[in-house]
Formats: sequence, structure tokens, C-alpha cells
Amino acid sequence: MKKLVVLTGAGISAESGLKTFRDSDGLWEGYNVEDVATPEAWRRDPELVQDFYNMRRHDILAAKPNEAHRLLKRLEDFFETVIITQNIDNLHERAGSSNVLHLHGIITKAQSSLDPTLLYEIEGSDLPMGLKCDRGSQLRPHVVWFGEEVPMIPVAARECMDADIFLIIGTSLQVYPAAGLVGYVPARTPKIIVDPSGVQVSGLAELTYIRKKATQGMREVYEMLTNLRDDK
Repeated sequence: MKKLVVLTGAGISAESGLKTFRDSDGLWEGYNVEDVATPEAWRRDPELVQDFYNMRRHDILAAKPNEAHRLLKRLEDFFETVIITQNIDNLHERAGSSNVLHLHGIITKAQSSLDPTLLYEIEGSDLPMGLKCDRGSQLRPHVVWFGEEVPMIPVAARECMDADIFLIIGTSLQVYPAAGLVGYVPARTPKIIVDPSGVQVSGLAELTYIRKKATQGMREVYEMLTNLRDDK
């Protein structure tokens, strides 16, 4: 069975009603990113940051996986499928995908503000102030903020190196280090980009563009890839 590695970004979740990280003017849901998505913001005003992610978590839990999420799940019938996502939502998991790697964390989990390896599932939509980890520090969202390391990058890079097919959906490839994962994909591996803006990537061979939104583009990708399945 061939290995399909998929890199997803905010564009795949946008069609489930979740706003992309920077829709305009560097704002996220009306907030300056620097006020809610940096370690400095947490030290300065942890209550504001906690409230912001509680609101985002509520929005995510109210959203539903869309057809693009569901088609990726169906591709597991034909390929060893690994999804590497920049998104902090759990829509891939809720669509049934069984192998999802979250580069930037997942909002349905909390982490210790002292030790980021201490993780806890969040019950419901709210993570309250005053709830502490086993070592006695305040729990914060399990989200990689600007200025923090992305610990899952080496794992994701190894997956990309083994890809027989590489699919990119709904990401501008402007956020590093995630955008650099393309460089780990073997040169002769077929690469497909689904994005309505026509993301420009230079120096890549075996590249196919599908300039459509995630749901429309994934219908085309599904037909294309299922024609490549091993048993045909």
C-alpha cells in the first residue's frame, strides 16, 4: 500500500465555519495575534489568553467536519494515510482519520505551563484559571505559540521523507517551519496542491495545482488518487 502524506492548513477548516488564523490585518477573531498567541501574552495577561482559547474551543466543538475531511478519511481504504495538520482543531479526528499529527498542538488538550510534555484532555469547552497540572502549575492551551519551538517538526519531516504521494490542502506555505516540510519530500514523489489562491512553490518537480477550495478540490483529488490504488 502506497503512503499518502497530507499537509493541511486553515483552508480546510474554513469551510466548516472556522476562521483562518489571519483573515485580515494580522487579526484573529478581532484580536491582535501578539495579545493572545505568544508566551509574552500569557505572562502579561493569562486570563485574556485563556478566555480567548475557551471561545475558540467552543467554536471548534460546534463546527462539523466537512466533505474534504471525510474524503481524506476515505482515502485510508486505499493508502497508508498520514495527516500533518497546522490546525489546532480536531475536525480530522472527528471525521474518522486515524493517523493525525498536530504540528501546532490541539485545542482540546491542556498542557502544563511549567512542563509542556504534561498533557491533559479538556472536559467540555472551558479550561478554567486555577486548574493546575500534577506539578502545581496553571494549565494552558496545548497550542504552539509564536516564539515557541515546534517539537513535532522532526516527526513530520520523517513522514514526508517516506511519502509516495504528497498532498497539500488549504495552506499558503508561508508559516515556518511547517512550510519547510515540502523540502523533505522526495523529488520524484507526486505533489498536489489544493488551494484557490494558487500557492506558488518554486523548485519542486512532479507538482500538480488544483486551484479550488478544499471540498471541491478534494473531490477531484479523490478521483485522481483512487485511480492510482495498488489493486488496479
